[in-house]
Amino acid sequence: MDLPPKKLGVNIQDHFLPEYEVIPGKQKVIRNLRASAKEARLVLVATDPDREGEAIAHHVTLQLGVPERRIGRVLFNEITKSAVTAAVKHPGVINRNKVEAQQARRVMDRLVGYMISPVLWKTVAKGLSAGRVQSVALRLICEREETIARFVPREYWSITASLQGKRTEPFSAKLEKIHGKPAKIPDGETANQILDDLKPRTFEVADIQKKQTSQKPAPPFITSTLQQEAARRFRFPAKKTMGIAQSLYEGVELGDEGAAGLITYMRTDSTRIAPEAIQMVRDFILTAYGQDYLPPKPRYFAKVKAAQEAHEAIRPTSLKWDPKTVKKFLTPDQHEIYSIIWNRFVASQMADARIETTTIVIAAEPYEFRTSGSNVLFLGFRQAFVETTENNKTDEEPAIPERLNVGETLKLLNLEQKQHFTQPPPRYTESSLIKEMEENGIGRPSTYAQIVSTILDRNYVERKSGRLTPTDLGATVNRILVSQFPDVFSVDFTARMEQELDGIEKGNNSIQVLEDFYGPFEESLKFANSRKEEIRKLARQELDEPCPDCGSPLIIRWGRKGKFIACTAFPKCRYTRNLEEENSAPVDKKCPKCGGDLVVKRGKYGAFLGCSNYPKCRHVESLDTGVTCPREGCGGKIAERRSKRGRKFFGCTNYPKCDFVSWYPIIALPCPQCGYPVMEDRSTQRGHFHQCPNCKSKSLVRDEKEEK
Repeated sequence: MDLPPKKLGVNIQDHFLPEYEVIPGKQKVIRNLRASAKEARLVLVATDPDREGEAIAHHVTLQLGVPERRIGRVLFNEITKSAVTAAVKHPGVINRNKVEAQQARRVMDRLVGYMISPVLWKTVAKGLSAGRVQSVALRLICEREETIARFVPREYWSITASLQGKRTEPFSAKLEKIHGKPAKIPDGETANQILDDLKPRTFEVADIQKKQTSQKPAPPFITSTLQQEAARRFRFPAKKTMGIAQSLYEGVELGDEGAAGLITYMRTDSTRIAPEAIQMVRDFILTAYGQDYLPPKPRYFAKVKAAQEAHEAIRPTSLKWDPKTVKKFLTPDQHEIYSIIWNRFVASQMADARIETTTIVIAAEPYEFRTSGSNVLFLGFRQAFVETTENNKTDEEPAIPERLNVGETLKLLNLEQKQHFTQPPPRYTESSLIKEMEENGIGRPSTYAQIVSTILDRNYVERKSGRLTPTDLGATVNRILVSQFPDVFSVDFTARMEQELDGIEKGNNSIQVLEDFYGPFEESLKFANSRKEEIRKLARQELDEPCPDCGSPLIIRWGRKGKFIACTAFPKCRYTRNLEEENSAPVDKKCPKCGGDLVVKRGKYGAFLGCSNYPKCRHVESLDTGVTCPREGCGGKIAERRSKRGRKFFGCTNYPKCDFVSWYPIIALPCPQCGYPVMEDRSTQRGHFHQCPNCKSKSLVRDEKEEK
């Protein structure tokens, strides 16, 4: 059952009573359930153990038509024989508070979506929609984009010395202090002065500092951290990760062993582990790794902020099914997700890693250089699992020179100065956006993936090199929603509503929560509906050009297929034209069919060259990038193209005579290893680098950031 798709479906006057109806196409399922239930002594309802599952359980009981005394609610956090058997032996009743909490969320989301979306239809374009939580996620992305746009880079320089001791290989050290204060080098002139002053000075080892630290393992995965790790490590969208985890939870055929659920419930915000699971993993660690890797006592992790603690953390249901053993029964993606769940769970109960950090201080009075690095003395939990980070380095940490003595004079081999600019905060990835939402109390484990996929599906946001960027449409929608409903779509308000919904599950009055929400919301809605013309101005861009039909001003408007130019006198004047014509830029090239000028145009699949005499002449051709094809004797140019499925690639304009092709942008930069005339320009979440299409060697493109 659900709210009706084509009307509000909430009786605001009657205590926000939802008008649930059977979902179309489910009548046959209901008839079969009723027939079976009629003959059954007992009906056990075993939907998912969360609010959504509890609401579905409630709807099932409404449709069965049997007395409540014949219905039992069974819950299990894992689908294994022991868990299912134990749950069936002790059936309970449906949790009305959970049902009320889910129903209140559904009503609140319906009020926002159905009552605010028409404001967008009447002022921007038909078919647009707003959402109580996903619009806040869109706001976060848009505000990050605005911060990046406002950012003014500041120049700074660094100085690195290449040095060598009597018994060491050459190593590098960075200038850190001048006269005991942090080295700040604002420009090249200052850097040159320091270089000139450094050259005659003596470089001496002033101090060698060694420090041992312990590193504790991370807790087992919860929903958000699993999504973040899968995004960083495998570049999986959150929706894909949850689909894979769902299949592992529901069960996989394991040959002669039959079907088994491999992981516990995957929608959870708790790091709690059942006592029997802790004992199970401690026994495994002792056997597989030895006594040194087993801490004296089990680990218990701090409660996550605002966690409901309804379920365990995500863990394997049995350690006898290790990733290697079950690999042949899993898809590659299932194996990837199962492996990180398994390894992180095992690592969470292992001993600390011990790390020694060495810092070498080099004096060239009044200048101080430093070089540092770390050495793992004992792997501990790192033997099983090491968490990835948002900005993993692609190059290895330089080795720390050994066999140096305090007071030793070093030989100066070279001094290098380098210009840098401070960088704005990075755009969100799916991983970092989910982390931001979790930290701010926006959404719940069951909604993170849907929130991100919704704003992508609505074309409010797009992925660029793994980062989330607002589209023009998304920026326009956000601008209107934030200006007209600043409270409804604020981070603080949304987080407070999540807390209110949590309170309903604990027994608070759901009607009171909805009334407290609806009062201010209704006032904001009335105000927005009273100033539609002002809102339209936020959504459109005026052109300094009169309409050729009636003389009224022209504007850029939104339609179902994107932006277009229209007359402000609509509907009296229906003049429109494609915005593509505004983006046509001439090039120094003639049409081979009619002799007209070729111009750069933009279509569904990107930029291309088209004839200026369109539609009389329909000649089009690829727009080349200006980079010469690297194939010897070819003479063609590299052009941006699209595959049959719409994927962008780069190929030679002499195709099919020349078959040079790459999925990555091509730049006219010789390979430093083999001398090949071009390189591929690649970006991943781990960094930006160039790769040779010929010898596959890589060179890192560093994005330096100001150090704190």
